[in-house]
Amino acid sequence: MHEEFLCEVTGYGVCAGQLVGVPLGTYRAPSLPLALWWLRERATWIAERLDPIPDTAGIPAGALMPLPRDAPDVPGQLRAWRDNAAEQSQAGLLLEYGQLFRFIARDPTTEFELLAESVDTIRIQRALGAAPRAADHAPWAVRRSVPTSAAAGAGTTSAAGFTRPARPIRLSHRRGVYA
Repeated sequence: MHEEFLCEVTGYGVCAGQLVGVPLGTYRAPSLPLALWWLRERATWIAERLDPIPDTAGIPAGALMPLPRDAPDVPGQLRAWRDNAAEQSQAGLLLEYGQLFRFIARDPTTEFELLAESVDTIRIQRALGAAPRAADHAPWAVRRSVPTSAAAGAGTTSAAGFTRPARPIRLSHRRGVYA
């Protein structure tokens, strides 16, 4: 039984032609229920900021814009994941068996990733000299430190129609876990 979990929430988007990953929070959960609780709370936090109630005090006039009916509903995806007992159970089973859990909500310009993994699994991988699994599961490319412009590579075009660089810029306040 895995007893400690590393949880992370990251937002990805394109800025000045470069894919940028911005950490939106990390948590080292001492138990499986707390790891799932934290991920649900982060999903709620993101959804509330992307889709606030229009009459909420503090939102400037004109800050909220209606979306086309066919636009992906990222806040809805996050809330649906949070409220789905079967998906919560599946996430718990993955983590309990030492597997990486990853949920992504995306629209054409941004992607929000909820990620959790057993600390024991990370330690075992390091001891065996294996590459970190989370790097294999980055949303658009392998996670790396900030690349130099010469090493950034040509990039690829996504299904949404914008160019993703070969390696994303990852803004991070911590180093070493997935670098």
